[in-house]
Amino acid sequence: MNEVEVRRSTRRRRTVSAYREGDRIVVLIPAGHSRRQEQEWIDQMVGRIEAREHRVRPSDGRLAERAWELSQSYLGGLARPASISWVSNQHRRWGSCTPADGTIRISDRVAALPRWVQDYVVLHELAHLLQPGHGPEFWRLLRSYPKLERAKGFLEGVAHGARDDTPPGDPGDTGDCVDG
Repeated sequence: MNEVEVRRSTRRRRTVSAYREGDRIVVLIPAGHSRRQEQEWIDQMVGRIEAREHRVRPSDGRLAERAWELSQSYLGGLARPASISWVSNQHRRWGSCTPADGTIRISDRVAALPRWVQDYVVLHELAHLLQPGHGPEFWRLLRSYPKLERAKGFLEGVAHGARDDTPPGDPGDTGDCVDG
């Protein structure tokens, strides 16, 4: 069950909206709505968000297939993860990789991004299987991806737009895996 936070606004008259904020769903409603109306809107808006997230998030099996395709296309098939899966507990990273055991985890937030950005995140983590750090050799592995700089810029923009009081990091360092 999702945690739900209701925020009432005196400026809202008729519109109701909702969005995910971390592990909870925030529902914005007019202050004048009754408790019954509030509950009806919560049920409806939570249902919409869950349905959208279910549609957006592909399966782990499809993610593994795409990772193999990307490894073959850009890394000569050398990057072979032991496992790759979508996870919902990464809120500050787009993905992470543990080269020692070959596991890759991709934040489920990535599933809502354009396909070419998703591909970059997966490719970034695959490259960590071959080169753990972010040195020149790591970036050499990724240079054949045609939308490399565009995808990096896209993720930086998304992260910047979502940033609150988080101190800025090095924009060139996309993390231990890709930060978000």
